[in-house]
Amino acid sequence: MNNPQLNKHGELQHLLSTEGLPVRIMREILDRAATFMDEANGGEFKKVPLLHGKSVFNVFFENSTRTRTTFEIAAKKLSADVVNLNIGSSSTSKGETLLDTVDNLCAMHADMFVVRHSSSGAAHLIARHVAPEIHVINAGDGRHAHPTQALLDMYTIRHYKKEFHNLRVAIIGDILHSRVARSQIHALTTLGVPEVRVIAPKTLLPSHVEKLGVQVYHDMAQGLKDVDVVMTLRLQNERMQGALLPSAQEFFKYYGLTQERLALARPDAIVMHPGPMNRGVEIDSSVADGPQAVILPQVTFGVAVRMAVMSTLAGNTP
Repeated sequence: MNNPQLNKHGELQHLLSTEGLPVRIMREILDRAATFMDEANGGEFKKVPLLHGKSVFNVFFENSTRTRTTFEIAAKKLSADVVNLNIGSSSTSKGETLLDTVDNLCAMHADMFVVRHSSSGAAHLIARHVAPEIHVINAGDGRHAHPTQALLDMYTIRHYKKEFHNLRVAIIGDILHSRVARSQIHALTTLGVPEVRVIAPKTLLPSHVEKLGVQVYHDMAQGLKDVDVVMTLRLQNERMQGALLPSAQEFFKYYGLTQERLALARPDAIVMHPGPMNRGVEIDSSVADGPQAVILPQVTFGVAVRMAVMSTLAGNTP
């Protein structure tokens, strides 16, 4: 079966999901991101001409600050021309279809689309529709996938832990509604992490989640014991239908990451969060601001990883 993310040469054509993404391409992106980080001067990324003359369209049908901004910075550091589509006044709000909007943007000579959409599969639909020389990056689609977030998380883990093959990783919280969690799980297992745990109440877990290759825990004390990496997730209240939790306070009581619970993990465990954080809901401020948290470095690494993804795509022909 053809992989919609690869061209006929087996090179990356679109980045739509970490599911089905070959390990060699994941490692290539991580290695290229490391090069950009190595060349960064005091955290300031060097401007390079890898996307000079190319137009990158940030097409965000959902609100985002961190992801859209880091994509914009990454594209500009690669010398691309960046267009941020104002969705609030776009034609889709007037009834135009998604693909009609894309066709109009293609007529403006777009070379690359960075797409965030509330509907799962939107980026795949666009990737199937555009001409072969145009690349599509999924910046989050519904509950489905958020591959660049997962890849920057993998970069963060490799930066601090060096290898994947000897790690225990715990993902805590709203697994059910989280496109980040799905992408993280696929990336972790592809890169050879032997033990991936998910910790959540039953109401916030997908059916048959263990088929993804994870161990399921409902108790924080058991789930956090001796883990190397702790990944907390935001409660996706905007995607919840019905009362899945008594209250945010009740969630924090049983599943909030506190200093006491973090102490159950390995002493050198790192704490990650894709943001935005709800302090006092999924994570205590003392942990978020503590020495084991690598949440702000994740954001910096995100620029390098998105530079790596876009430059990889731009260097591949159909």
